[in-house]
Amino acid sequence: MRNRPLPGTSGTVRAMTLLGDPVLHAPCAPVTEFGPELDRLVEDMFATMYAAHGVGLAANQVGVGLRVFVYDCPDDEDVRHLGHVVNPRLVEADGDAYGGPEGCLSLPGLEAPVARFDRAVVEGVRTDGTPVRVEGTGFFARCLQHETDHLEGRVYAEHVTGWRRSRLLRAIRKQPWGEGVTALT
Repeated sequence: MRNRPLPGTSGTVRAMTLLGDPVLHAPCAPVTEFGPELDRLVEDMFATMYAAHGVGLAANQVGVGLRVFVYDCPDDEDVRHLGHVVNPRLVEADGDAYGGPEGCLSLPGLEAPVARFDRAVVEGVRTDGTPVRVEGTGFFARCLQHETDHLEGRVYAEHVTGWRRSRLLRAIRKQPWGEGVTALT
C-alpha cells in the first residue's frame, strides 16, 4: 500500500467567505473543466478546512462558486470519513430528523439547532471524473446535508425558525463580520 500525504498538506489556506457575501447565497455552477486547477482548489480547500478546524468545506466558502466540497468528518460511531465530491447531488436523505447543534466556518463562533435527517447519500464525481457515492449517518449525514446546502446557496441559519432564528440573527449582528447582515435569506 502506498503512503499518501494527508490532503491539504501542499495546499494554500484561503480566506474564508463570511455570511453576507453574495457567493454564499447563490447556487454554485457545475464543474465542467477537470484538471490541475480543480486539483489545486480541492487541495486548498482541505488546507483551509484544517486550518479553521472544520469537518467540511464547500467551494463557495472560499469564494469559488463551483459545486465542490471536501470533508474529514466522523460519524456517530467515530468512524472517520475523508474525501471530496465534485458536482454533488443529495440523492437520499431519510431517517429520524434530529435537531442538534450546527455551526459553520462562514458564521464563526455561532451555532444553533438545525433538524437534519439521520442518513444522507450524495453522488457526484472525484477530481479525475470517476463516479463516487458517499453515504453517511449521524454527524456525517449532517455534514453531507450542510455542504450540499452551501452549494445550493443556503446556510444552516436559514433552517432556524422562531425565537431561535431571532436570537441567532441578533448574535450575528454583534459579530464584527455580521454588522451589515439584516436577514438570513
